[in-house]
Amino acid sequence: MVTNPKIRVDQLVVERGLAKSRSQAQSLIMAGRVYLDNSKLQKPGNQVNRDVALEVRGKEYPWVSRGGMKLDHGLNHFCIDVSGSACIDIGASTGGFTDVMLARGATKVYAVDVGHGQLDWKLRQDERVIVLERTNARYLTSDLIPTPISFLCCDVSFISLRVVLPNSMAMISQGGHLVGLIKPQFEVGKGQVGRGGVVRDPGQHKLVCDRISDWISKNSDWSVLGVTDSPITGPSGNKEFLIAAYKTGRRLKN
Repeated sequence: MVTNPKIRVDQLVVERGLAKSRSQAQSLIMAGRVYLDNSKLQKPGNQVNRDVALEVRGKEYPWVSRGGMKLDHGLNHFCIDVSGSACIDIGASTGGFTDVMLARGATKVYAVDVGHGQLDWKLRQDERVIVLERTNARYLTSDLIPTPISFLCCDVSFISLRVVLPNSMAMISQGGHLVGLIKPQFEVGKGQVGRGGVVRDPGQHKLVCDRISDWISKNSDWSVLGVTDSPITGPSGNKEFLIAAYKTGRRLKN
């Protein structure tokens, strides 16, 4: 008889009270903050014994999720100021990006997500946050977002930025900014995605970033400010990139 069955480490972190939810536990593990017997854990799905010694180390990030680290880096790198701005957060999920914008002085954030029930309770209670759950960003309209918007950010999965962003980009006022997270595994063809859903080829990374940059520059009245590496990897170790752009108000020809 098995008296001490193994358990996923993210589940055990929650059971021990080291994280409020499984998603937070996964974020802590992927951020390299969870240790088992002085060894850093990297994969939330690792199976461990229930009686192992677990410890969370390091300074907690100040936002509701690990994802906030990505936008915070992007805003710093591209010197974008969102204070006093009304913003859109596409793929809000638990609200890491939304939390960063509020901390930096945003006056209103439309938190858009096709799912529901994920946004952190702290943000749901914030009067500056307009929660648009069960909402497909591909079909956003001014009826849903009547406020003039000067900043747009996006962190989505299983869909290309070229598919999800056009409607929301059209809502941004002249002089506004965009920061989008480029995830190569959802931009390359299926044949280019390696084992475990990871794109490892630097050539494919560059190809994808160039493709998104060209799309923004050629198909809308936007000017690309640049592309930089995300400060943290995505699930399974996928390398991600942040692209920033500025709305010039001058529509370019295809």
